[in-house]
Amino acid sequence: MTDKPPMAPVKGGVVPYLMIDGVMKALEFYKAAFGAELAALNPPDAKGRTMHAHIYLNGGSIMFSDPFPEQGAVYAPAAGFSLMLVTDHIDANYKRAVDAGCTATMPPADMFWGDRYGQLKDPFGVTWAMNQGAKRA
Repeated sequence: MTDKPPMAPVKGGVVPYLMIDGVMKALEFYKAAFGAELAALNPPDAKGRTMHAHIYLNGGSIMFSDPFPEQGAVYAPAAGFSLMLVTDHIDANYKRAVDAGCTATMPPADMFWGDRYGQLKDPFGVTWAMNQGAKRA
């Protein structure tokens, strides 16, 4: 029997699991851009690929792996979705992400539905949305 480290608790009801080409770089980037905390990490293999990483971000879990084409996990660029960060400080958080290296695609603005909303793209091709709820009386 082998001793395995305990699993990090999973936070949130639905957990995104992203394939990123360069997980170790992405982990450092998400710490700087969004304040992510590392929850668990399988060490990189001899080729520098990580088969599993887990972060906590904004009260939830996000998991990642590098592509492993020999196992059927072939890389495809992120498309057709965004990851939403709900925040009370959208302008400061948006600036932090852009200063860390995200591309501003839709700067925060007051929207017709009453909230403040913006979007950006990280260096790994993932679109992030930020939303700050309107102060409702």
